[in-house]
Amino acid sequence: MTSVAAEAITDAGTGQLVLAAVLGIVVVVLLIAWAKWHPFLALILGSATLGIVAGASPGATIDSFTAGLGSTVGNVGLLIALGSMIGALLAESGGADGIVNRIVTRVTGSALPWAMAGVAALIGLPLFFEVGVVLLVPIVLLVARRTDIGLLRIGIPALAGLSVLHGLVPPHPGPLVAIANLNADLGLTLMFGLICAIPTVIVAGPVFGNWIAKRVPLQVPALNLAGGEQTSGDRAGSDRAGDRAGNRAGGPAGDRAGDRLSGDRTPAGGQDFVDRDDVANPGGRPDALVDEQLPATRRNPGFWPAVLTVMVPIVLMLARAVGELTLAEGNSVRGALEVIGEPVVALLAGLLLAMWSLGKRAGFDRQQTSAVIGGSLPPIAGILLIVAAGGGFKQVLVDAGVGNVVADAARDANINALVLGFLVSVGIRLATGSATVATITAAGIVSPLAATLDRPTVALLALAIGAGSLFFSHVNDAGFWLVKEYFGMTVGQTIKTWSVMETIISVVGFACVMLLSLVV
Repeated sequence: MTSVAAEAITDAGTGQLVLAAVLGIVVVVLLIAWAKWHPFLALILGSATLGIVAGASPGATIDSFTAGLGSTVGNVGLLIALGSMIGALLAESGGADGIVNRIVTRVTGSALPWAMAGVAALIGLPLFFEVGVVLLVPIVLLVARRTDIGLLRIGIPALAGLSVLHGLVPPHPGPLVAIANLNADLGLTLMFGLICAIPTVIVAGPVFGNWIAKRVPLQVPALNLAGGEQTSGDRAGSDRAGDRAGNRAGGPAGDRAGDRLSGDRTPAGGQDFVDRDDVANPGGRPDALVDEQLPATRRNPGFWPAVLTVMVPIVLMLARAVGELTLAEGNSVRGALEVIGEPVVALLAGLLLAMWSLGKRAGFDRQQTSAVIGGSLPPIAGILLIVAAGGGFKQVLVDAGVGNVVADAARDANINALVLGFLVSVGIRLATGSATVATITAAGIVSPLAATLDRPTVALLALAIGAGSLFFSHVNDAGFWLVKEYFGMTVGQTIKTWSVMETIISVVGFACVMLLSLVV
């Protein structure tokens, strides 16, 4: 995303601009972390503080903020909405369940953690992190109950697969925002992100999960996932956990996962569920892990249709990146790839395919398919507002000239742009607990540097910021509490497992980015 302002909105000196940037960020951090305000409001007031302290007129500050807000929604909002629609169809059709069931039930023993990391990464491509958690955690708990592998050895790889994709790979909001703010090439960023995601998932998932499981003994929470008997205390606890998870994830997927955790057999629509998991399983294999509560009228769309639907937008965007790297400008094949690989076109093609391959094959009629797609939008309203306000905050930073000050200081101090982007993102993440706010703010601060870099390095800068935005999730992050509640851990256990895992993802992901910078 390029600046939309023709000239700076203030002629303040370097010291005043630095003070304005610091106070603006402090206001955002304090309102989110201390006052517990919604990030949308915090970013608006932070932008106002920045503009006023920088000496810009109120009108110019408002114009800059609203221009950045609108530009961000136009660049990022549509992609987030389309990705959310595909994710909703994948979740509600049973396609995600089918992928998990197919892969997890065909492996046993020490291979299960690796399979869980792989399936989490696969279904995490179109799903938001919270929705992926509420879909996968019941499966993790069920597998852990039926095997002697251990909860963390299975759970950590699943969380790592989801988190890595969330921070490094489009079309998730964080990477998309960084790409838009830096005007990076989405295809290159996607390709580099997938390259970095593989070793990062391996190290933070199965490798770390196997190591930490021996040091943090953890029992499987007393949640009845198959719908059998519980004590009243267990039932009340699981109801609360399920409701809390469903509410945080939002939408039908969260509700369905919450129902599954609490043992509720009747969804809002009043359909009866077919429980296919009540059959005894003496061999200890997870033979019917996720089909236990499908509506009686719903068919599973199938493993390969679900996988291919998830992969279509990714393949189209990658094909465009490869075409731009290997084919000359003006080549007809390259021209075609540039059109079909345009993010909006690729995601729209994926959505249209999903309406048939997931919706129709699952037995949804046109009205039901439309309801699922429409139901995917309200839960992302908060994300869109945060992203939009963050775009406005970024634009005020840029138009006031703060970004140029930071860029000049970085050049004078000979600080690598990738290192600077990573460190700024880490600082905002630790202060606010929000990966999205960290990504938006860091991208706005270092965006002037992007104009001096080549295309591959700008794509790597977006990934460096994304890696920093995942650093050490702790008590000011909603994801911290979501994982803690689902896995029944104490705060200390959550820090030793989840927080350390997030830090490993951040550090390994950034290390991979730096290694790629040596060869591209």
